[in-house]
Amino acid sequence: MSVDQATVRRIAHLARIAVTEEEVPHLQGELNAMLAFVEQLAEVNVEGVEPMTSVTPMVMKKRQDEVTDGGYADVVTGNAPMTEDHFFLVPKVVE
Repeated sequence: MSVDQATVRRIAHLARIAVTEEEVPHLQGELNAMLAFVEQLAEVNVEGVEPMTSVTPMVMKKRQDEVTDGGYADVVTGNAPMTEDHFFLVPKVVE
């Protein structure tokens, strides 16, 4: 797969990157090199290779899945103009 100059301009526009006309051929070459590398990676046989999150084996730390109020509801609602039982009170806007 290769990228033409119009595609380079479109990518730059979508990424909100200012690209001059002199830079377009250079960026085209760089993008084509990146895409060639990705295509090269697709050729690698990964049959039987387990996915990993790190190059060193480790066990993820786990915690109990417990619902709590955080223990500081008074601090959270402390600056609110109106509260009731640790909830924010807001004026009614729908009849």
